[in-house]
Amino acid sequence: MKTVCVIGGSRYFGRDLVLNLRDAGVGVTVVNRGSVAAPPGVDHLVTDRADLAGALGSRTFDVVVDQVCYTPADAESAIETFVGRTGRYVMTSTIEVYEHIRATAPLPESAVDPHAVAPQGYGEGKRQAEAVFAARAPFDFVTVRSGHVLGGEDFTGRLAHYLDRVREGRPVVVHQENHPSSFIHHREIAEFLGWAAFADFTGPVNARSHGELTVFDLCEHIPGAPRFEVGEDVSPYAFGHYYGMDNSRASELGFSFSHTKNWLPEVVGA
Repeated sequence: MKTVCVIGGSRYFGRDLVLNLRDAGVGVTVVNRGSVAAPPGVDHLVTDRADLAGALGSRTFDVVVDQVCYTPADAESAIETFVGRTGRYVMTSTIEVYEHIRATAPLPESAVDPHAVAPQGYGEGKRQAEAVFAARAPFDFVTVRSGHVLGGEDFTGRLAHYLDRVREGRPVVVHQENHPSSFIHHREIAEFLGWAAFADFTGPVNARSHGELTVFDLCEHIPGAPRFEVGEDVSPYAFGHYYGMDNSRASELGFSFSHTKNWLPEVVGA
């Protein structure tokens, strides 16, 4: 039996990933802080990253999927913990590693300079963590740069922001000029991570559905009559510069992506 350790995986598409792996006959161990119980049929270790090595004991895994690696310090500790314990490590990263890059066409994985310095934030922490793994990992390393995730039990509240404003007749605040970005369905990113876990490629890979979306596309299918207002406190997913990813590497490696038009109406019209 193949074995996978999922760090995080207690909610949203991380839980979808755990269920997919379990149902495929994979031996899954979920490691989290215990705020949410693991689903039946998987092993569950309750700990935080600081005590991870002790909690794992002598366990080894074919693959580790890290859903909650946010900083270079997280990456350093993961390397120390999993050296000799796994042959493959998949880090869930984000489109936000491209946040400060200006482009007019979909960005390939090579657009991110591992040695660059950008303003601190979520995306920069992920980029620095990627750089640590790329330079020092003693195992095969993959970083999955996910598009903005829509659908499912989204705890971020970003899509709910639109639904609430439209239902209540309040304006959606946007830029003077608004540009498209890349998105992916919550079930699709879970499927992608499971696929990447047992593939044989390494390095960064972009994961997004075909069909970029603007803030106006997102609102088009929301029941009601959206109103838009230009302002400084812009809504989530309203982007003042182009913000799309190229998914051709993943497609060439064999993953078949959906199109946003196939699932967006259901997601925002629910």
